[in-house]
Amino acid sequence: MSTTWTPEDLAAIDGDGELRVAAHRPDGTLRTSRIVWHVVVDDALFIRSVRGQDGAWYRGVQRTGTGAIDSGGVSAEVTFTPDDAHDAAIDRAYHAKYGDGSAVRSITSPAATATTLRVDRR
Repeated sequence: MSTTWTPEDLAAIDGDGELRVAAHRPDGTLRTSRIVWHVVVDDALFIRSVRGQDGAWYRGVQRTGTGAIDSGGVSAEVTFTPDDAHDAAIDRAYHAKYGDGSAVRSITSPAATATTLRVDRR
């Protein structure tokens, strides 16, 4: 199974305003999914926790590093990898996709930026 997204998958996911994310528990079952904002930058999918490291879904992801996403008609098992190599481009992508309101200011804050995760297909 490929660990990369197809261009069609990325376009479908990117075109959706919300992404459902659920982390695996240590026993392999999925936690309850949560809705997060997401962006595609340099052919990769990224998410952040608007609540920083206090976000419940983010803490769950930190425990196992794996889970599932659903967005734009694409459902997939995934891995989550911390990745701060594209933070400035990710900030710009959040502003371009979601505007300049208070929610975007929160998702581009230092606390949220510290939780940037690259999401790769498993």
